This record gives sequence, structure tokens and C-alpha cells, in this order.
Amino acid sequence: MKHLNPTIFLLGAMLFSFILNGQSYTSYFTGNEVNIDVQPQFGLCLMGGAGESDEAMVWFLERANGGDVVVLRASGSGGYNDYMYSELGVTINSVETIVFNTAEAAFDPYVIDKVNNAEAIWMAGGDQNDYVTYWKDTPIQDAINNLINVKSGPVGGISAGMAVMGQAYFSAGAGSITSENALANPFAFQMQFGYNDFIDAPFLENVITETHLNDPDRIRYGRVFAFMARLAYDQGVRPYGIGSNEFAAVAIDEDGIARGFGEYPEYEEDLVYFLQGNCVEPNGPEIILAAQPLTWNRSGEAVKVYRLPATATGENYLDLNNWTDGEGGFWENWYVIEGELTRDTDAAAPDCVVSVRNHRLIEALVFPNPSSGTLHIQTEEAKWTYQIFDVAGRLMGQGTGGSGQNELNLKALPQGIYKLSIRTENANFSSSFVIVQ
Repeated sequence: MKHLNPTIFLLGAMLFSFILNGQSYTSYFTGNEVNIDVQPQFGLCLMGGAGESDEAMVWFLERANGGDVVVLRASGSGGYNDYMYSELGVTINSVETIVFNTAEAAFDPYVIDKVNNAEAIWMAGGDQNDYVTYWKDTPIQDAINNLINVKSGPVGGISAGMAVMGQAYFSAGAGSITSENALANPFAFQMQFGYNDFIDAPFLENVITETHLNDPDRIRYGRVFAFMARLAYDQGVRPYGIGSNEFAAVAIDEDGIARGFGEYPEYEEDLVYFLQGNCVEPNGPEIILAAQPLTWNRSGEAVKVYRLPATATGENYLDLNNWTDGEGGFWENWYVIEGELTRDTDAAAPDCVVSVRNHRLIEALVFPNPSSGTLHIQTEEAKWTYQIFDVAGRLMGQGTGGSGQNELNLKALPQGIYKLSIRTENANFSSSFVIVQ
């Protein structure tokens, strides 16, 4: 049932706000009710948790390219709407906050349509177990991943929203855990994780994220270290981590450049951290057993950490294509002996070959657009796959191609707007096109 609030005016434009109340969700809407279809710009925005970084949020909203923003949450209300729509100086078409009251909301046609049509998705704070329970293996998960990998649009989150964005994630399915308890028993009942089954984001392969690192009531430097130890043990990979202090944020662009946004040096605790298991041989934890304290030492160099001051302009960065090249940060060595974490702030950069995939953008020419049913794709990529999605995110066609000019027969598709996604092992391309009769 829809309840219309009194109409208000903002910057000379009429702003309609309304709340949709249903059994499974509540919606708060601000902005233009007529959806627009624009091409957003890829970006991942990860915020530490105690409060938003305005500068990072501006960076995130600008990538919506004036389109529609959807805020997903499982508690709270519409507090983001005015903040995003009118307080940051970025022009966007609308903001809609959808609060999931039950898991059934993920299958509601209205909710699915709104999330599929978004040019940007923001995941609010709360309990990440709700997000895993409500969204994993549902059309909402598909819509989030579609925005990232097909539309090439921005997705971000704060606190719980950031916590689920890595390929690996702490699910909190059995509640939270302290750093001390995680290091004392890396297989404690609360240490529950998901791997490669939720958010599929470039540059976050084999990465687990952590928030609230410097919260005085729940210091989490040791916890993210224990999470990485489990990732290494469970998956047999060289683990990576991205952590943020409470008022800082990480913004990752389409080139894999991860910038820190905050108010450093005015606030010296506005820091973000990029962690990677060192490539020494042997590597991985020396002792990781149930009910025994963790030891991951490797001569005091178990995990290499790039500590990055987060500033208002975001000039400090790390290149996630190699996890080595950066500007403005400082290298540290972290290690744990019998459950005790040591952070050595006088360290050298790792001498490693990165093991995560190096994502890049494919150069391709797609024509004619609009098309009457025949689409040409010209690229120098030797071997690639493609998928075609309609505006609801449904798969309408797929196949393979090669270098040179490729011709797709799409005459069976009805008139409308479609998204083309091309992918190789480590590169991607997406574009909108129109079919006319």
C-alpha cells in the first residue's frame, strides 16, 4: 500500500517522497518517479562503519551518472535519501531505500524491478547475516552482480554492507567474535565464512573485508588477521584483506586503483589497510588448529600490510592489479605467535607476483546502435564470451567470439533496450544497445 507524503520542492524541482508498506519490505522514495536509463561508471566503495565519508560518497554517487540509486538494508529507515539526494551536491534522478523485513522481499516483483533498474546500489550497515540470509541465491544477488559486471555500475557498502563485498566474507551466522577469541581459536563456532558464492566484484578475488578496525570497544586488527588465516587454510590460496578504520573509506575504480578517503591528517585515525599473505616459502600459518592459539609468524613477515592515510582528496592509493605499487602509504609486517598479534611498522614492500586476477577493460566497437536485429562486435581479443540481458536482468542470449568483426543475429529479440557483456579470463566490457523493429 502506498502512502504519499506532502509534496515538497527542492532546487526548483518537484520532489515526491512516499513510503510503500508491505509485509516483506518497506520502501522510502525521494526524487523523480520516472526511471531513467543511463550508463553508470564502475566503482566499489567500502566504508569502515561509524559514519559516512562525504568525499567517498560523492565519488560513489557521481558514478551513477545522474541515474537512480537504491539503498538496501534490513533495519532502519530512509535516512540515506535526503543525504544522497540533496545534501552532497551530486545530481541523481532518485534515491529509494528498501528495507527488507523478511527474506520474501527478495522475490517481490516490485523490489526486483527497482534493484535491476538501479544505476548504483548502496548496502547500509546492520547485521551482515541478514544480508546473506535475505539476498544470497536470490534475484537480489543477481541484480547486484549484474550491476557490477554487466552494467559496470557502482556498488558500495558501510559496515555490514562492506563486510559482504569480498569474494570471501565473515557471515556472522553464529554471531560476532572478538579479535582475542578469533586468534585464540581460529575454528571457534562463530568463525563462519562464505567463499565465492555471494558478491562477484572485480579486484576483490581472494579478498576478505573488515570494518570498524579501530573501534575502541571492538578492536579488529587481530580479527582480520585470523580471517585471512582461515581463508588461506580453507581455500588453499594466498589471502588478501581490505580493512577500514571507522570514519575512513576505500574507493576502487575501473582501473583497480584503490584510494583512501577520510579526513587525515586532521584525524590521524582515518586510515585504511591492505593486507596480503606474504609470498615467502613456506607460507601460511604454522599452527592453525581447533581450540589452539594461532601462530602465523614466518620470521615476523607473515602478512604484508599497506597502511594508507585516508584524505579528503583521495590522493593516496594502492594499485590492486599488483598489490604493490602505491602512493602515500607505509608498509608494515603483521604476525601472530600463540595468539598474540604484533604489528611491525618498519617494513619493506613485498617481493611477490600477485595471484589475484588482473582485471582490465576490453576495447570493443559495437554497431549499429540502434540495431534492427544484427549487431557487430569488433575487438582484438582473441577469445571471449558474451551475454545479453534485458532491462530486467534476464539472460536473453550468449555465445563466444574472437578477434576481428563478429556478427550477432538478434532478430528473435523484441524491440527494447539491452545490455551486452563481454568477458575474457581477466577482462570485461559492457555496453547498452537498442533493438528497433
